[in-house]
Amino acid sequence: MADEPLVLGIETSCDETGVGIVRGTTLLADAIASSVDEHARFGGVVPEVASRAHLEAMVPTIGRALKEAGVTARDLDGIAVTAGPGLAGALLVGVSAAKAYAYALGKPLYGVNHLASHICVDQLEHGPLPEPTMALLVSGGHSSLLLAPDITSDVRPMGATIDDAAGEAFDKIARVLHLGFPGGPVIDRLAREGDPAAIAFPRGLTGPRDAPYDFSFSGLKTSVARWIEAKRAAGEEVPVRDVAASFQEAVVDVLTRKAVRACKDEGVDHLMIGGGVAANSRLRALAQERCERAGIRLRVPRPGLCTDNGAMVAALGAEMVARGRPASDWALSADSSLPVTEPHVPAPPHDHGHGHSHDHDHVHELAKDNLYS
Repeated sequence: MADEPLVLGIETSCDETGVGIVRGTTLLADAIASSVDEHARFGGVVPEVASRAHLEAMVPTIGRALKEAGVTARDLDGIAVTAGPGLAGALLVGVSAAKAYAYALGKPLYGVNHLASHICVDQLEHGPLPEPTMALLVSGGHSSLLLAPDITSDVRPMGATIDDAAGEAFDKIARVLHLGFPGGPVIDRLAREGDPAAIAFPRGLTGPRDAPYDFSFSGLKTSVARWIEAKRAAGEEVPVRDVAASFQEAVVDVLTRKAVRACKDEGVDHLMIGGGVAANSRLRALAQERCERAGIRLRVPRPGLCTDNGAMVAALGAEMVARGRPASDWALSADSSLPVTEPHVPAPPHDHGHGHSHDHDHVHELAKDNLYS
């Protein structure tokens, strides 16, 4: 195990400051500082608030992760960071911190893709990913079906949401029901006491002529909101638990049906589910049921690894190092719309991953001596 790459990963794409440390496929530390409570009163994530919170949490969270892992910054073989997609300001804080640490330590820097990281994190729990892997990623910002023949260099989009992401729909319905933010956990909890067949909400993009792997939750969200409004206008009580269960069932029914279909169509016998909504208990149960029936092996990380975290970024970074992928350039910048087809952002070909010519100048040596002696 000692010769496997030791990588620190930084994740700041939204409202969690995540720092993880991984050796190969073994998780050594997963430190998180969340600013979710600061956003709750606004009913959603405020980018400026998130960026400021990352700035304040970064150094202490890195310190906590190193302590938890029982390693020093000098022991690291590389620093990985989410370069995108995500909120531009939030990403910039993480990328700037990663560059500073990598530069001061003289370690290679790896800018990686947030979505590919969500797939790679499963290695920390269930061992190396099968190749190819079919992944269903569902979160507040993304609902995607991806085929990954090689998580470090070849990720192919099969389908994606054409409007609202699944997690976004959960948050919006929770707001209509006055359940607070974030909406996913509370809807999941209430749905357990409700009847999923109580109300027949629509299943978007499931017609014979619709795109087989794309998702749409905007129509469902509108339908649920109108149903609730009609009840209130008639002076009737809204059956919150039944609404939560019926809405949740409509979402997870479509997600699992399309994911299993993609596996069958592509001849892939594994399905990996990741992203924040993968923590939803009904999604896990229905996916398990449908995968078993189809002879597909389901891989879902534990809920703590499904939400945004630094461990997933470190996992992908360690895989980059292990497979000899080129490091990123010091000019690495945050890309809020980094396509999933780019699992990482390598240095330009002429650069050979060494960054600019001042790699080992006087300032660099001073920084290393002052910060890490």
